[in-house]
Amino acid sequence: MQIIFKAARPVSFFLLVIVFVTTFHSQYASAAMIGTEAATKFNSTRGEEARHYVHNILAREDVRAVLIKQGLDPDEACARVDSLTDGEAIHLAERIDQLPAGGDALGLILGVSLIVFIILLITDIMGYTDIFPFVKKAHR
Repeated sequence: MQIIFKAARPVSFFLLVIVFVTTFHSQYASAAMIGTEAATKFNSTRGEEARHYVHNILAREDVRAVLIKQGLDPDEACARVDSLTDGEAIHLAERIDQLPAGGDALGLILGVSLIVFIILLITDIMGYTDIFPFVKKAHR
């Protein structure tokens, strides 16, 4: 038993030093209750920023042209954005580039093209296809 205590003493000292060094300079986080007004003001500010962002998207000429082509008045679309709740406006502003009518499909097209190219290249290297002339094939 004495052997265990003698072996554990340096390890315990080392661990005590490590704990002291890592917690000595760290700051402690403090939590406090915030009032309803502060929470509402924060969410309202984010909602206003989200509405402003969506209005800027709707003000673009290409977007307005597509809205008119689809039979929707751009002013009516702006009125609909104004009638959204703060949470809905924030959700729309965060996802507008991912929605089908809100962004371009260039990234999607490039990603799919790259995946197809890699698959065809691998099958060409393995000898299942003969698509790319730059791939050296083993003579059979």
